[in-house]
Amino acid sequence: MLKIQRAERLTKLPPYLFAEIDKMKAEAKARGVDIINLGIGDPDQPTPPHIIRALNRAAENPANHQYPSYEGLLEFRQAVAQWYQNRFRVHLDPEKEVLSLIGSKEGIGHIPLAFVNPGDIVLVPDPGYPVYQAGTVLAGGIPYTMPLLEENGFLPDLERIPEDIRQRAKLMYLNSPNNPTSAVAPLEYFKKVVDFARRYNILVCHDAPYSEMYYDGNPPPSFMEAPGAKEVGVEFHSLSKTFNMTGWRIGFVVGHPEILAGLGAVKTNLDSGIFQAIQYAGIEALTGSQECVAQMRKIYQERRDVLIDGLQQLGLKVNKPQATFYVWVSVPKGFTSTGFTAHLLKNAGIVTTPGNGFGRYGEGYIRMTITVGVDRLKEAVERMKSVL
Repeated sequence: MLKIQRAERLTKLPPYLFAEIDKMKAEAKARGVDIINLGIGDPDQPTPPHIIRALNRAAENPANHQYPSYEGLLEFRQAVAQWYQNRFRVHLDPEKEVLSLIGSKEGIGHIPLAFVNPGDIVLVPDPGYPVYQAGTVLAGGIPYTMPLLEENGFLPDLERIPEDIRQRAKLMYLNSPNNPTSAVAPLEYFKKVVDFARRYNILVCHDAPYSEMYYDGNPPPSFMEAPGAKEVGVEFHSLSKTFNMTGWRIGFVVGHPEILAGLGAVKTNLDSGIFQAIQYAGIEALTGSQECVAQMRKIYQERRDVLIDGLQQLGLKVNKPQATFYVWVSVPKGFTSTGFTAHLLKNAGIVTTPGNGFGRYGEGYIRMTITVGVDRLKEAVERMKSVL
């Protein structure tokens, strides 16, 4: 009998958070429960029709059925650069400062392989997207958690990072608008990050997939807008949330040419690029009418207001998010994050995400999403009313 033994690096990874939620959800469905899924952040709206039409046209061209270029079509990278110019007034060289990704997740997870040696420290926000820690561990790095606390606006307190850690840190992950807390970093904060990174020679990897999912007419800044940002780091972005294209797997990273070249060297050895027809659809998304994005914001803002009002009427402590489709909710007294999640699923048929699944500083919170319609959100509040 063959003995299968996993590599030691895998034993250092916690169970992937959303896989555990799927398991709990499946068990509830098997009991016949009508599930309201406020767990995983996957847009419920369809990809806009003009983007689908662009895919169809491109897919019919046999030239697009061959291997694509590793760095992505120049036309796609030019579209990214133009989008950044229009949205943030940031100039990018599409040939050197833009790299396509098979969704931003793969780039975020792979970048430590390019710059982190075994034993190097990586600064990771906590709570945070699990891939930051996973990518670090798989590269042999050591994650050092930067607590996201309410008293700091859920932003990392750079001054509290010990001097010896600063000296040993190789890379820093940041995320704004933030998953799971929905916090938005102001431009002044990004300027401090640039100064910090310069002082300690730390590469900054800013994850910004929710930059277009903002409310009340307040667009969040890009890290690239901070003076000197391109000299110290890169910014990851994705078409997944902005254009409801999560399953399409197309994203990009922009910024320092040498950092992009390092990530590109990893990617040429591990993947073969993005199907070109999808890249042409991405060009249409970035350069076409942005009315679909404005409409998306309107839909989510209505949902946000319905859920926030309902939760506050129930006496739950929650801040109104200014961006993302996440709501970060303090759990009631007497519950842990996991306990409250299990209570809502078992007794109300509502799937949420325990905050401690994003790191130990997420304990005391749950994350809810607004990726279901207004009626289902109202029903969720009514169900919660009966079990709280």
